[in-house]
Amino acid sequence: MQEIQEALDYILSQGIEKPEIGIVLGTGLGGLVEYVDIEKTIPYSEIPHFPNSTIETHHGQLLFGSIKGKKVVVMQGRFHYYEGYTAKQIAFPIRVMKCLGIEQLLISNASGAINPDYNKGDLVILDDHINLQFENPLRGTNIDELGPRFPDMSCPYDKAMRVILVDLAKQNRIAYHEGVYVAWQGPCLETRAEYRMLRALGADLVGMSTVPEVIAAKHMNLPCVVVSVLTDVCDPDNLTPVTLEEIIAVAQEAEPKLIKLFIGLIEKL
Repeated sequence: MQEIQEALDYILSQGIEKPEIGIVLGTGLGGLVEYVDIEKTIPYSEIPHFPNSTIETHHGQLLFGSIKGKKVVVMQGRFHYYEGYTAKQIAFPIRVMKCLGIEQLLISNASGAINPDYNKGDLVILDDHINLQFENPLRGTNIDELGPRFPDMSCPYDKAMRVILVDLAKQNRIAYHEGVYVAWQGPCLETRAEYRMLRALGADLVGMSTVPEVIAAKHMNLPCVVVSVLTDVCDPDNLTPVTLEEIIAVAQEAEPKLIKLFIGLIEKL
């Protein structure tokens, strides 16, 4: 809690006013920044106890500004378990944003399609998840000031915001699904046998992020919603090699649809 307070004190010392909404931008999904009226940019390296993003495609900075008249704080670059960070470190910025005053959390990510009915470029509004990172940001002594020792996870994704996203997708004729996300350790992409296993477990899509942040948000009673962009098809019987460049290209092509949903949601919150 002391580390959170020190990070909070530094951010507030930069003249930051209370943000209403927190946003985490995923791989290849940084275009939303163009729609932010930016008032202040703070590199992660300047914030006490903040991790630093080691992925080239992730800018390591917090942006403060507004979208549609709503005060927002945007993580331009997130952290992953495969970078060597613990789940606690990954969740740290979410805890700081909550203490700054955000009332909702919007998260995006790039994922692989496991469900055979899903297509590359589609959007998935997460309904549930499976944590196969085998790590949890709440492990260890509970921080009672933030939340309970045993938070309920029966509904990790906020129903009200999901309803709004579904309505927006229908109104804008955007192809979408509601599905179960499985968090994989990475950084290796999965084998054919692993894809079969994940499908058998009930997963619709797979990625290497998001779940630690969602667990931390739920612990703090912070409503969150996640939209994934499907960047590759994980069909174990017709699997072809995929590169990061291809994943980013697909994410950027589909990104305007995600931006439309997020801006529409922010406007309605």
